[in-house]
Amino acid sequence: MAHIVVLGGGIGGVSCVYELKNSVRREDRVTLVSNKPFFQFTPSNPWVAVKWRSKDDITIALAAVLAKHGVEFSAAGAKRVHADENRVELGDGSSLAYDYLVVATGPELAFDEIEGLGPECNTSSICDVDHATAANKRWEEFCKNPGPIVVGGVQGASCFGPAYEFAMIMDADLCRRRIRDKVPMTFVTAEPYIGHLGVGGVGDTKGMLESEMRQRHIRWIVNAKVDKVNPDKMQVSEVDEDGKHKKTHELAFKFAMMIPAFRGIAALRGIEGLTNPRGFIVVDKHQRNPKFRNVFGVGVCIAIAPLEQTAVPVGVPKTGYMIESMVTATALNIGQLVRGQEATHEATWNAICLADFGDSGVAFVAMPQNPPRNVNWASSGRWVHVAKVAFEKYFLHKIRTGTTEPYYEKVVMKLLDIGKIKRPAA
Repeated sequence: MAHIVVLGGGIGGVSCVYELKNSVRREDRVTLVSNKPFFQFTPSNPWVAVKWRSKDDITIALAAVLAKHGVEFSAAGAKRVHADENRVELGDGSSLAYDYLVVATGPELAFDEIEGLGPECNTSSICDVDHATAANKRWEEFCKNPGPIVVGGVQGASCFGPAYEFAMIMDADLCRRRIRDKVPMTFVTAEPYIGHLGVGGVGDTKGMLESEMRQRHIRWIVNAKVDKVNPDKMQVSEVDEDGKHKKTHELAFKFAMMIPAFRGIAALRGIEGLTNPRGFIVVDKHQRNPKFRNVFGVGVCIAIAPLEQTAVPVGVPKTGYMIESMVTATALNIGQLVRGQEATHEATWNAICLADFGDSGVAFVAMPQNPPRNVNWASSGRWVHVAKVAFEKYFLHKIRTGTTEPYYEKVVMKLLDIGKIKRPAA
């Protein structure tokens, strides 16, 4: 009998335990460890921040649903991974021995790398449902006495999509409240241009997102580094294409939300051979660590080198479809290993994103994520908002029922079938 431990109770971790139960032997144990007792559907957090959703709408208590599917569960969190001992030290002082470990923790949010950044200081966050709930309290107070907004992603950020989403969702909510005319909005981003998204753009995301910003009267500053955030003012350095200082901006705000840089969680950082200097898991094409061969990584916590050198550092996003693909490959590979076979499965690392703008949205498909690509497509319209709502309903249903059906793949195949995406040549 093998014991497989999965760290992380998010999209990657919960999907992984369900797929592992299908791929390993009946006698093998699967345990999920999370630092929260609930699953949260993170893509809906921008809606929580403007009260279009509540925390209860997008969270599911994990203990009961996992037990139904034969998965053991601990909400103690991981204090330290002892990879050379095949052991995870938990937050409550106990330990779990494992035969195979899957790291699906997502990132630690590096607010502390910029003075004044983060929900404990002067900016709100939508990276966590509790952060988004707290952001809503600030938002409701802001709407009583509106003023300037600053929104975007700081240097080193790798998940720019939610920043664009939240900017547009705030715009839509302010319009519904009939106070948009009282709110100047500035989008501040480390990207070299609007719509870069950490992947060099997809299709015409540059043109589409610039058009959306102009239509919604949102100013932008690119190649930007956030130097410091005071309670009502953000200091931003804009650089040129060579990284040389171009201009200093002091942006007054009454509400601000900035996506931070990510790093690996403390339980993993500094383990030689397992993680890179930022604490992200190093994996090969089978999602397997080269040094600790019984450790796998999926999702945002893995190390992926930046696509290109940019004037201000930006990271590489890991979208839901890519995470689903990593999860499937990992589960199948562990299924092979417990049976004494070689791991052979590889993730596709394609990127599919549905960015909701409250009243419309932008979708893009990049196959593979990094150019040159076989499919390089983006489109916009109200249908994207509808698709995002449907995805939320599907994924919450998936967590409750334990289905392993790959939703993102279904979406892509449907788009191909109706001709929205040009099929690559055979």
